[in-house]
Amino acid sequence: MLKTPSKSQTDKKLKYVRTADDFLIGVNGSREDCAEIKRKLSEFIGNTLKMELSEEKTLITHSNETARFLGCDVRIRRDGQIKPAGKDGVKRTMSNMVELLCPLDDKIMKFLFDKKAIIQESSEYKPMHRNSLLHCAELEIVSTYNSELRGICNFYALASNFNRLNHFAYLMEYSCLKTLSCKLKSKLAKASQKFKGEKGEWGMPYETKNGEKRSSFAIYSDCKSVSSASGMIENASVIHRSNRTYFESRLAARICELCGTDNAAHYEMVIVIKRVDTVFSLTQMLRFSCLQGLIQRF
Repeated sequence: MLKTPSKSQTDKKLKYVRTADDFLIGVNGSREDCAEIKRKLSEFIGNTLKMELSEEKTLITHSNETARFLGCDVRIRRDGQIKPAGKDGVKRTMSNMVELLCPLDDKIMKFLFDKKAIIQESSEYKPMHRNSLLHCAELEIVSTYNSELRGICNFYALASNFNRLNHFAYLMEYSCLKTLSCKLKSKLAKASQKFKGEKGEWGMPYETKNGEKRSSFAIYSDCKSVSSASGMIENASVIHRSNRTYFESRLAARICELCGTDNAAHYEMVIVIKRVDTVFSLTQMLRFSCLQGLIQRF
């Protein structure tokens, strides 16, 4: 009885959903019905809309297999597991339910490769530092990684395999740490220990008008909440790499950071750098002395 169809095979239905030029049609029928619908759709788009339907992207897929729609994989779950339902019956709780899946290999890993945050060694992915963010401040680097991580995890919050993003979060975190350690020219363990908080998490401290605050690295599981699900990635992940850094923006503002004056004719700029104790070898000192002698001679 469990293998007997629960409804008539003549009960055919069609569901249609579209966003911009991406659409998905669900057909409760045979493959011949799907081929006929695809043929009529191709004629309508070609004759009426004067457009061409892409044969490579317009596929007929069985509901057991996944179909790509708006960056997600969609399928109808088939599960023979039964559970008691009521007093005198059983029920397939997971069967014939629409399931959203996160395409980790096709989308997520491709995103990391495009950002040059990872490299592949044999069959493993290794996090790497991002050269495009080395000119940014430490807080800008952390905020960039946080906005990208939260944007992707929020988008796939409804996916049934959301826990697979744990590996994505791990690669993003260590890529961020490697970027910070490369910028500070220190080892990864020292960089993580430097920004470690009281509760064990690490983040970037920064000053505000109300005192010091801390921007901790994002936790991917916090994005599981459906109420905060969104596909938006903050502008921080875009502007820090291509536009001016925060230091240049402060200079362009033409505001004195000591008194707040914005109408002065001249401003004095004071550069504060970290003290670096450099020990010259004897050879370097000799080269420096020879160079000074050449300068004085000419």
